[in-house]
Amino acid sequence: MKDLEKQQRVVIDALEDVKAQDIRVFDSTHLTGLFDRVVIASGTSNRQTRSMASHIIAKAKKNGMEVLAHEGEDTGEWVLIDLGDIVVHCMQPTIRQYYNLEEIWGDKPVAVTLLPESTRPVLHEPFQHDQSDED
Repeated sequence: MKDLEKQQRVVIDALEDVKAQDIRVFDSTHLTGLFDRVVIASGTSNRQTRSMASHIIAKAKKNGMEVLAHEGEDTGEWVLIDLGDIVVHCMQPTIRQYYNLEEIWGDKPVAVTLLPESTRPVLHEPFQHDQSDED
């Protein structure tokens, strides 16, 4: 499967299947030649972010997309899936807020059709940095 829009739809549909929230898609072609799209989505638990990632991987393979790499399933706080033309970040809300990938990749949002519940931000507590780790 080569058509970027079809690949993008596979990823979005997979995320929506498992109730991912606050799904955002960004065009990254002007920032890097490595991939064309960045997809960022939030899950409400580590279990859900892992489920999001495994569902994306299964759907991608089923649709003839190559999965180049995936990492982060051990903690489930931030799971990254590299599909070649598309890089997907499945993140816990506090991790997403802390790393703020939208600031890096988000200057060219891609208009995509999403279910209303997929656009809702996840309610979360502000990120608290643990000072004791720095000793």
